[in-house]
Amino acid sequence: MDPFAFVPHRLADFLRPHLDDIAVEVAREVQFQVPEYARPADDAYVRTIRAGVNQALTLFVDRIAGVGRSGERVVHTYQEIGRGEVGEGRGLEVLQAALRLGGRAAWRRMMKAADELELDSGEVAALADAAFTHMHEIMQAATEGHTEARLRSIGELQRRRKRLLDLLFADPPPSAEAVEELARAARWPMPQRVAVIAVGGTGQESDELLLPAGVLTDLTARPARLVIPDPDTTGPSHGRALAPALQGRSAAVGPTVPLAQITDSLRWAARALSLMRRGVLPGEGVIRCADHLSTLLLYADEPLVRALSHRVLAPLAGIPAPQRDRLAETLLAWLQSESSVGGTAQRLHIHPQTVRYRMRQLEKLFGETLQDSETRFELEVALRAGAASGPPREHTRPAPESARPSASPSRSTDG
Repeated sequence: MDPFAFVPHRLADFLRPHLDDIAVEVAREVQFQVPEYARPADDAYVRTIRAGVNQALTLFVDRIAGVGRSGERVVHTYQEIGRGEVGEGRGLEVLQAALRLGGRAAWRRMMKAADELELDSGEVAALADAAFTHMHEIMQAATEGHTEARLRSIGELQRRRKRLLDLLFADPPPSAEAVEELARAARWPMPQRVAVIAVGGTGQESDELLLPAGVLTDLTARPARLVIPDPDTTGPSHGRALAPALQGRSAAVGPTVPLAQITDSLRWAARALSLMRRGVLPGEGVIRCADHLSTLLLYADEPLVRALSHRVLAPLAGIPAPQRDRLAETLLAWLQSESSVGGTAQRLHIHPQTVRYRMRQLEKLFGETLQDSETRFELEVALRAGAASGPPREHTRPAPESARPSASPSRSTDG
């Protein structure tokens, strides 16, 4: 049943000459009560608001007069208004609050008109039913238009940010002007410095991460990557503040670099993530490349490190694996302790006499090269990289007699 059919047509005739005045009153009420609409110095903006209110009132009066029975015009008009509010940057809650306040202000004028026309209780009830129906249709249509436009806007924004990510990591690097133009279109304030987080998969790569709005995200890349603007500042985009959002995933935070060097941060983060998978770096949670720079440096060119290791650790090549590992461990600790037997023993939690015994073996194997500064550096690099634990078979040779452990218990119980 059409609620407008029971409202007297004379109410429409009475209201129509006063629509402009009512629109001014309703618009003023909305602007006074809703700060987002309060721009009294902007005449064009004020006229736009009044025009929107006038349109709602005109549609209502037309429906009372029988010239606009269908609610289709209301739906179409307020869907467009809802879409326009997204373009103005106003949220749905603000729009709905404005519609409710405007509806109440308009209803007060309707009651005044009903008194002047001396409408009976049945006619006032019909007017109320029609007004609430009209208001419900307006609210629903505006909400639909706003929601549709917002989703479309979000989708477009995501597409622009994906293009921005692709541009940032393009080879050859893009011009600064191209990046700035696309960043503006993607509503991404250009940061001075960035860090890239490489994120490992959990078997649920389609899962969304709850991240601050300023973080650029590409979970389809391999590895998945996040670009954090100005990560060393405080706030929701701070590198450490993102750890809860990454819970359950392994991730490596690349070094903070100028925006123009973003590919370096990604390269280091991806490398760290690979080393996490191999167990070289801690394999769970979020790690920072800045805390593991020496390891990343060692593994930057693994074939080169292996070649260095095979050369400088050749004296250990023929020693049986268990003993070779102990000697390598002792040699590394001795180098790190600046040739201190006591410091080496403390590092390894063994007796100093055991250190002396092992060092005599190592001195027989390496000779005077242990005193050469360049050789010591190369040895530490090789030992840190862990290459001594498994030399290729072609490099092995029988252990020399002098390298074999002594059976004398008076020297050591290390074996």
